[in-house]
Amino acid sequence: MLELDQAKQQLNSYREKIFEMGVSLDVKGAKIRIEEIEDETGSEGFWNDAENSQRLLKLLKQLKDKVAAYNEMHSAFEDIEVLIEMGLEEQDEEIVAEVKEALAIFMKEYEQLKIATLLSGEYDGNNAILSLHAGAGGTESCDWVNMLFRMYNRWADDKGYKTEILDILDGEEAGIKSITIQISGENAYGYLRSEKGVHRLVRISPFDSSGRRHTSFASCDVMPEIDDDVDMEILDDDLRIDTYRASGAGGQHINTTDSAVRITHFPTGIVVQCQNERSQHKNKDRAMKMLKAKLFEYRQQEQMDKIQGIRGEMKDIAWGSQIRSYVMNPYSMVKDHRTNEEVGNVSAVMDGKIDVFINAYLTKSMSN
Repeated sequence: MLELDQAKQQLNSYREKIFEMGVSLDVKGAKIRIEEIEDETGSEGFWNDAENSQRLLKLLKQLKDKVAAYNEMHSAFEDIEVLIEMGLEEQDEEIVAEVKEALAIFMKEYEQLKIATLLSGEYDGNNAILSLHAGAGGTESCDWVNMLFRMYNRWADDKGYKTEILDILDGEEAGIKSITIQISGENAYGYLRSEKGVHRLVRISPFDSSGRRHTSFASCDVMPEIDDDVDMEILDDDLRIDTYRASGAGGQHINTTDSAVRITHFPTGIVVQCQNERSQHKNKDRAMKMLKAKLFEYRQQEQMDKIQGIRGEMKDIAWGSQIRSYVMNPYSMVKDHRTNEEVGNVSAVMDGKIDVFINAYLTKSMSN
């Protein structure tokens, strides 16, 4: 049967790809590490160090999930192979429909796993700290930050990630001037690092009674949450710690508290603040984690600048510096300027359907 012959040919094109993916995922090494950790969990005194035991259990789950995903895909490949041979032997039309459906599911799962292999950075598996800041455009840009915040919230929900507001500053008239959130889940930073840059919106303004078209800008900054066991020297003398009363839209986003904390790092000028916890101690701990993440990013950029022989400059949140444009008028289109990926359904994108842009960026980054 011609359709089954074509399906067999299509399936066979994945044989070498699956082998290469197993190498990329280091499935063999993952299995060895799983055995090592499982042996360690049974050793005396393992649970005495709660922080280390939790870290290893988290790693164990990640490794097991990775191996299970690969094994499931490999099994699906073999099952479809058997199904095709059965169909060719029996010349059964029902099997043809079954093969088509199974092959479509297999190809989709392969693409999803392929993207996971691109998350090979040292901190790609970590939680992400994402900050949004309004740029040129005043109230328009503050509303745009609010829209982006909603977009990333929806995306995180779809992924099964947890989102938590760490700091927020409301706009003077509407929207949000700046916001910092933590998105917790496996590979959160690996995916979201593709979102770093300036996002541009073009639409008919709801704040303009004349119904004119406006352009708004917002910047997105993304950092990995750095684990406590990562050694990073931060001297007490280099810090100024201020406490202040938390502010928010009538408690809409955060807990009202007198225990908000702001930390300034003198050598770099980095400032971080946290106000979502009720206790000053917890806010300070969170702020220190944010500082650690910012210092990590700062030092990474410093290294990159040395390698390239240039000083990196922060892009202005304005014309010519955007990574992605969201156009709602005069036509409907979202375009990523780094990959040229385009989507016509702006509403779907604003509802969190941004994986197409993330995947295109990761694929291009790997090929580069």
